[in-house]
Formats: sequence, structure tokens, C-alpha cells
Amino acid sequence: MSDTTTGVPVPSSPRSAPSDARAVSSTVSGGGHRPEIEGLRALAVLLVAAYHIWFGRVSGGVDVFLLLTGFLITGSLVRAVERDGRIRFGAFWARLIGRLAPPAAVVLLATMGAMYLWLPRSRWADVLAEVRASALYHENWALARDAVDYLAREAAVSPLQHFWSLSIQGQFYLIWPVLITLAAILASRSRLPLRPTILALIVAVFAVSLTYSVYITGRDQAWAYFDTGARLWELALGGILALAITRVRMPARVRVVLGWVGLVALVSCGMLVQVSTLFPGYIALWPTLAALLIVLAGTTGSPRGVDRLLTWPPLMALGRLSYTIYLWHWPLLVCYLEVTGRRLATPWGGAAILGASILLAWMTHRLVERGLEPFTRSADRRSPVRPTVVAALFLVPVLVLSLVWTERLEQERERRAHEIASPESYPGAAVVADPSLLDSLPDVPVRPDPEDSKMDLSSHHQEGCHVNLASEELVVCDRGPADAEHTLALVGASRTAHWYPAVEAVAEKYGWRLVSFTKSGCPFGLAPSTRDGALFEECEVWKEKALAELEELNPDAVLLSSTRAFVDGEAVEDGYTDLWWHLNDLGIDVVGLRDLPRLPYRGGECVEAGDPAECTSPASRSLAAVDPATLEELPPNVEPMDLTEYVCPGGSCDAVVGNVLVYWDHSHITATYARTLTPMVEKALLEATGW
Repeated sequence: MSDTTTGVPVPSSPRSAPSDARAVSSTVSGGGHRPEIEGLRALAVLLVAAYHIWFGRVSGGVDVFLLLTGFLITGSLVRAVERDGRIRFGAFWARLIGRLAPPAAVVLLATMGAMYLWLPRSRWADVLAEVRASALYHENWALARDAVDYLAREAAVSPLQHFWSLSIQGQFYLIWPVLITLAAILASRSRLPLRPTILALIVAVFAVSLTYSVYITGRDQAWAYFDTGARLWELALGGILALAITRVRMPARVRVVLGWVGLVALVSCGMLVQVSTLFPGYIALWPTLAALLIVLAGTTGSPRGVDRLLTWPPLMALGRLSYTIYLWHWPLLVCYLEVTGRRLATPWGGAAILGASILLAWMTHRLVERGLEPFTRSADRRSPVRPTVVAALFLVPVLVLSLVWTERLEQERERRAHEIASPESYPGAAVVADPSLLDSLPDVPVRPDPEDSKMDLSSHHQEGCHVNLASEELVVCDRGPADAEHTLALVGASRTAHWYPAVEAVAEKYGWRLVSFTKSGCPFGLAPSTRDGALFEECEVWKEKALAELEELNPDAVLLSSTRAFVDGEAVEDGYTDLWWHLNDLGIDVVGLRDLPRLPYRGGECVEAGDPAECTSPASRSLAAVDPATLEELPPNVEPMDLTEYVCPGGSCDAVVGNVLVYWDHSHITATYARTLTPMVEKALLEATGW
């Protein structure tokens, strides 16, 4: 098996052939030393780190790593087939995991330690789950799931989020040797030339993946950002370059121009393009083609060539550390922001983070990567045993520790869940209706515990009645007798769904039939819904189904949101009144429930971090002085309902009311608090419906 390298930051080790920093990062398909590629990797990782640390933006540097991965791995695998007639899968994968896993495992262990010291306990379970996803190279899919889960999107940034790109590369390492082997078999059996056959197959992968990427980015950019299929074309583009570069002949003057054009385009990408909200799609051609131009320029031999900059010794030294710099910079940044309470690093704070990242990267390189060489080096380079054992010795403890820790957290959560919370100890909203209860309110721990708050969801969520952002499915949940005197439907987005525990209790008390179906981020009105600046197609499909269900069900009344609160104000959403008039024509009454304020803090995390009394915000921050729905010309079937005073008494949205945690994130109340609102919801519903 020939020497290989990954384009994303990968560990390099001077004596191990697969990771020799001078041969690995600089070898192209046709052979030849390419030192400027090491400098390109350094530039890419510095762009990634700088944009993350100081600007809170994405630079496009990761796309460069993906291109270089495809470029270097493709060239290596093709040469292996030409030389040996085959790819030794076990040896290839073992050497990669033997080099990549130990530094990653060290960072994962350090992140768990930092989590224990500085992150709220309410985030521990999620971080531990991401530790396992990162160690097993499927973190990108975990993040993709969160991207379409509106409730998960409210969570704080993960200290392991940057492992998404490494996961995509790990999946690429599994796919690519198989793909090239299939192409080699096809070429052999069809008597076709090897390289053109492989090139044709890679071009096909590029075309299919790019087409899919453009489609899925337009449809669901948040998911596409982490989707391997939407990113595979970037790696395939590197593969095309690896096979085509030996046929490219250009004058030195042209290559000088190409190099500088590529460098300027690469550096300017993050400044001019909002990468995090537009990529991947065709826009990702910007940084990948910029890197492609730099690689095509190659070593010009000109004092004015960009390769003079990229072969500057300090930059090449950083290039050799690029993998470990990439690993360290993000958890350091997340912990810094958590401790300081800042959204962006200060100039000096950012410099300290970058400096610490480089120092830790150098230490990891010296102690881990080079330190393991005697154990990973083998007389038989085809043997996968030693690298596999080394990788297992690092990864298994990470996985075991995260699993044991997670099990311990789950046991503690179950213990807290079984604690009986008496109304006397946890009156919640009852203290708003009867302030005298405050005189006898005991000093007990807040419930739900902030650590458990994001899991404090109603049966409506737990039984799958609420669907996420990506789903078009209408899941109808039906409670109560089919022949009930009254049928109430609860329909809308997640900020309608969080009232379900109280509504369910009222319906059960009076023997009503309660039918519910809700979807994240999908306000229930007749106007087209948008998300991230584009038509929210899944919401439109879902609304059509919801309206058809209501027409068939013909309930006595529908409970839905009548306003929508934003960070800076409240309004009746476009299309709401049109829907109400339509329901009026169908003879269906509407109970319009006013939206609740959005908070500048996450309820669970704020309480856990300090004094709950400091976790407060005026309702007027996001609510109008008067319910906007009452100022509209309402259809005769609509009755407004406003319960804000029981969530934000006196106009103050406190994190804890009556010993109960009110909000678990910025905008959703806990199921426990919702249940304490049952008497208030009962009174308001009876008045609104006249039942």
C-alpha cells in the first residue's frame, strides 16, 4: 500500500511512511514533492480557527480540507492499484485509524474533563453522546438530526461540533477504496484503461453529489450542511484533480497568477459569503476551486509565486500541526465562551485561545503522534494489527468512560423522576393565583432539576405526536371518548404544543375528546411559511394535511396560537386571520392562545449556573403592551385567551415560580410547569368555549 494522507488536518509523523509530513502532505498522483500543500493546510486551519474565534463565522477552510483529502487519498489509492493490482483494505484503514484516533481520543478525554469543570450539568448527557458519535465518526449525522429538531436547535453549541467534518472524512475513507476497487475491476474485465475508468466513476460521483447538494441545500440547508452525500462532491473534486493534474501543463507565469487568484479567493470567502447558512451547494465551489487553483499552480519557482509564502518554514510547521490545531481550537473556544459568558472572544482572549491551541497541538504531536511511532511501525506494512491495537487502546477507554458516565446520569435522573413532588412543595403557577402560598413555600430543590429540564416533555412529545422540522408527516393523537359531547383540537407549532399537559388534564376532567397534531417551527396559518429565508416546504405540506384533518374531524373548537412573539416584538402572524375565517366558514370555533415571551436566557442552564433570582426578564421585551389579536377585526368564531400573567407574573418572566422551573430553554415551558397551569387553563377554556 502506498503512502497516504488526509487533507484535513491529519497527524504527521516523520518516520512513518503513511504520515511522513514531507512525503505525505506533498505527494500528488503523478508523484513529486509538493511542499506548498503543507502551507495550504496551515492557511486553511488558521482561517477556520480565526473565523470561529473572533468573528463567530465559518470561513470555508474546512472545504479546503475536504478537497485535499480527496486529492491525496485518491492519488495514493490509484498508485496502490497500479503497483500491487489491489487495495489492501485492512492495512489502509488500520494505518488511518492508528494515526487519526489517538490525538482525537486525547481531545475527547480532555473535553470530558472540561465539561465536568466548566459546562452545566444539563449539557453533560448531550456532550457525552457526542463524544461517542465523534469517536465512531458519525457526529455529522448527530448534528444533522439536531439541525432538523427545533427543540435541539435551541441548545447551546457543542464543544465537539467541529468533529462533523472529521466524521465525513472517516466515512469517505470507508467508501473510496471500495469505489476505486470497483472501478479497477470494471477496467480489468472490460479491458479499459485504469485511470480513465476511475476518473469517469469519480466524475459521476461528483455530478450526482453536487446535484443532490444543490437540491438539498435549497430544501433544507441546516441538514445539508452535515450531510455526507451533500459534501461528497468536494472530496470527489479533489479526486478528479489528482487524476487530471499530471496532464496539466501551464507556463510558470500563468501558474503564478492562478496561485494568487486562488489565495485571494480563499481568504475572502468567509468575509463575503455567509458560509454557515449557504453551504454546501454550488456556493462551496468558491473555496474548493480556490484551493484547486493553488494546487494547480504548484511549485512555480518564481519569487513572486504564492508557493513562496506557502513554503515559508513557520507556515509549514503549522501545517504539520493542522490536524491537532483543528481538534483543540473548538473545545477551547466553547469553554472560554461558557466561562466568560461572551458570544465572541476578545482580541486578547482569542489570541490566548489560538496560542493555547497551537501549544496543545504541538504537545499532542510530540507526545502522542511521535511517541506512538515505535508501537505503530511494523516491519510488515501490510499488517493492520499494530495500528488497530493502538487505536483501540485510545478509543475504547473514551467509549467506556462516556457510557459509564451516561448510565450514572440516567440513574440519577430516574431517581429524581421518582421523587414525589407535593403541591405544597411545588405549587408552581398556583402561587400566582394565590400569593398567600408564598408564605409557606418550603426551601426545596427546583423541579424539574435543570439537568433534566430539556427532557421534561409532555406525553404529546414522548409518544411522537409532535413532529420535527424535516417531517411532513401528520401524526394525529386522539384522547378521550369518541362519542364525547365536545371535541377539542390542539394544533400548531412547538409553542402551542407546550400547553398540552394542562389542556390534556382539563379534557380528561370534563370527558372531552382531545385531538392533537403539532409540528416544530410551523405556525398554523394560511400564508406561506419560510425558514432560513426560503419556503418551508415541509411546513406547507404539513399544514395542508392538518387543514384536511380538521375539515374531516370537524371539532367543536380548535386551540391554536393567535400571536407570535419574537425577540423584539409580537404580532399576529400573516395568514392567521385568513385561517380563522376559513374555520368560521366550516363552523369550527377558535380559541386563540396568545404566545408567551421569548427569554434572553436558557431557563435550565441559567438556574444551574447561579442564583435563580438573577434569571429574569421583562415580558415586554418580546410581547406587545396589548394582545395584538384583540386589536384585529376577528371573525365571530374566535375567542382570544391570554395566560401570560401566570407564566410571567407582574410582567416579569422568572426562571422559577413556586419552586418549579418555568422555561427549560429560551421559549418553551417545562411540562411540569404546564401541569401547574391546569386550573388557569381550565377557567380560560371554559370561558372561551362556553362548554
